[in-house]
Amino acid sequence: MSGSFIDQAKAGPLGKKFWVYAPSDMDAVRDQNSVIMLNKKIFPKGRSSEITQSVVSSFPKGIEVPVAGGDINAVTAEDKYGVGYVIVSFHGDTNGLATIPVNDAVVKTINDDKSLSDRKLIFGLDANTYENAIPTKQQDVLEWGESYTAHGQTRCWGDVPQKSNYTTFNARTYLQTQLNKASKSSEKRQKGDVNPKDFILFRKNDFTVERVLKDNTGKREYIEDMAFPTLQFPSDHGVLSAILSFK
Repeated sequence: MSGSFIDQAKAGPLGKKFWVYAPSDMDAVRDQNSVIMLNKKIFPKGRSSEITQSVVSSFPKGIEVPVAGGDINAVTAEDKYGVGYVIVSFHGDTNGLATIPVNDAVVKTINDDKSLSDRKLIFGLDANTYENAIPTKQQDVLEWGESYTAHGQTRCWGDVPQKSNYTTFNARTYLQTQLNKASKSSEKRQKGDVNPKDFILFRKNDFTVERVLKDNTGKREYIEDMAFPTLQFPSDHGVLSAILSFK
């Protein structure tokens, strides 16, 4: 999310209903920042702390993880009932190679800090995973599933990702730059970015799923095999939401 959009969200109707938090290392140049919004009725005191840098500090030593400023946003918060949470938002790199290391770092941060270990984790992310990944160059969605389940986590649709449960369907046109990547209308499916990229993760011992919603229309419905963005829906990722209940 851009810095200007964040400012508008805080100053507008959204800001009256939600606490709007950008990460402390937000990138004003690249202008792509992960944002966490907490409902003020459920979280009357807002976030209690930001732990983004603790997550970054938990990356494996000597291994470069392809993240930039603003990609990770991690906070703690307590709801009106006194339940504590670690809430994380992450915008992955194009090839998804940072997705597993970032989740590993989130888990390590929680495990290494006793004040976090009893909190419930909710992790929303654009994982940029692929149905048919190029080995060593892109993150395969099934390998990603094996990684998060090894941590005792699950996703809003269950443990094992369905490779064809897409949340993106976009292709470049001849009206955009980089014409070598453009596709004809008849080729948009085979040349486009049609992949299962978006996830809501949590520990399987903490929550059960009441409802999951996928949307690429702005009307709380998802039309499969429809390319987007459209004039009615300006995002190149579908909106993913879930209602979770305590176990």
